[in-house]
Amino acid sequence: MSSDHGGGIALDPKRNNGSVPLSERPTASINPTRPGNLDAIGRTGSRVSGAASANVSGSADQAEQHASMGTMSSLRRNLIAAMIVFSNLVQMTIGFAGVGGGFQLGKILGVDISTSTWIAASYGLTQGAFVLIAGPIGAVYGHKRLLIYGTLWLGVCNLVCGFCNNFIAFVVMRALSGLGGAFIMPNAVAMITIANPPGPTRNIYLALFGSSAPVGGWLGALLLGLFLDYAEYKWFFLTVFMICVVVAAVLSLLVPREVPVNRHGKIDWTGAALIVSVLILFNFSWNQAPSSGWSNPAVIACLIASVVLLGAFLIWEQYIASHPIMPLTIFKAPSFGVLVLVVLVNFMAVGVFCWYQVLWMQEIWKWSLLHFALSWTPFVVCAIAATSLAAWLVPRLDAQWILAIGTMSILAACLLMATLSGPHIYWPQVFPSVIFFAFCPDLVYTAAQIIASGSVSRLHQGTAASLISVLNLYGNSLGLGFAGTIEVQTNKQGRDRILGFRAALYFAVAISSLALLVDILFIRCVKDKKRGWEESDITSLADEELEARATTSGMSRA
Repeated sequence: MSSDHGGGIALDPKRNNGSVPLSERPTASINPTRPGNLDAIGRTGSRVSGAASANVSGSADQAEQHASMGTMSSLRRNLIAAMIVFSNLVQMTIGFAGVGGGFQLGKILGVDISTSTWIAASYGLTQGAFVLIAGPIGAVYGHKRLLIYGTLWLGVCNLVCGFCNNFIAFVVMRALSGLGGAFIMPNAVAMITIANPPGPTRNIYLALFGSSAPVGGWLGALLLGLFLDYAEYKWFFLTVFMICVVVAAVLSLLVPREVPVNRHGKIDWTGAALIVSVLILFNFSWNQAPSSGWSNPAVIACLIASVVLLGAFLIWEQYIASHPIMPLTIFKAPSFGVLVLVVLVNFMAVGVFCWYQVLWMQEIWKWSLLHFALSWTPFVVCAIAATSLAAWLVPRLDAQWILAIGTMSILAACLLMATLSGPHIYWPQVFPSVIFFAFCPDLVYTAAQIIASGSVSRLHQGTAASLISVLNLYGNSLGLGFAGTIEVQTNKQGRDRILGFRAALYFAVAISSLALLVDILFIRCVKDKKRGWEESDITSLADEELEARATTSGMSRA
């Protein structure tokens, strides 16, 4: 990271008599090539000379931050960036350990396959449900604070998982650990995107952040497989706990004290409660249906309640909330709403592919989790290459075609698995399916994150990051629920497991084909060539700051 720290937002320095008109727009000095500073995360850059005494401490905080920017070494900056990326790697290790090891952990805990899907889905359910509100909360209370607290919470929950011998208790703690992952992802991304204006530097860090997902997922399967084969699975969770403590401690020491980007803002707790309830109830109904059946009144009630609450959420956000948790205006960007649909469907197919390849290789072929993880080694190499490819393509290719490439890759992967025939056919079909699959999540996620962060104002970076993360995590979990229902309905009451697996994979083929068609026909996002913040982004932040200060100091605009 560069150590440049020129350019900021300041009111006319000649006005030092305490009579600065709050209606006057601040003067913006913009350095488009400035990559930003991780220690300046959340700093608006505004300074009010001669303001009321209530604002003196805030100005002093910002002055202290500004002074620290010039003294921070490049080594420290790079270490901070590395630890931010590593925090995401750790939570992805936990997430995919439940997918890759869900079948074997389910057997250890004494449940059947249809029930063991909860080990894979529970983490993504809560992570996907809470990640949407984690970004806005971080904007108010500090992205650094939320990242560190989320990492510690993740570690504590996994420590408890290591001592759970009951399936329900284990799944509950997996779900609670998803809260930690929810607060890690968007706040880590926001720390990167706020510190780095649109441009190559931001794209590189986002690509590294994207590559931490496949590496972390593969490590989760590999490490859990090693512990299952040579020790006890409990030691995996204890190891994760210790790593989380170390990561949180290093981040707390390295990252300087921050001033939250929207520290005077308010959280829409009503909207947050509504959307979290919608996501949890809808996901729960679909993931519980395969084992309980759609005739279960509780499943139907949860589904209906989720639809009703969704309507209430939309009404609240549009007409009632003064500080909406997810401003619906974010969907007014060209093709953004369709982009959301395409990304969600892609990650539903990703979740289906992962789970049913795990089941096919571990239940049908009788592979161990460690054997499965080793067979996925090509995935890591290709996925890392995919993140670099995505960063290279974004300024050169329209977003719709980047998404199309990612969509075609998951379509091909699912089709290869759905048509798998004969015993242990790894090289002709499974191996290429892993290669194709590696390009989907990274192309789609990295491109979507870059597009989203470049489409919204600086103040809403956390919201945009949260939304893309929701599509990733929630889509993975939701896809398991849809596919599980199809599997149960087609496997002849468990007598033909392969038929059920094929039906679920063909479902993934169908939805990815639909995503490809919608992408090509309706998405029209242009190449990302932005460098630096738009002046409107900076001045809108200054206005937000001035309004908040006017409120806290008892002043009003003229």
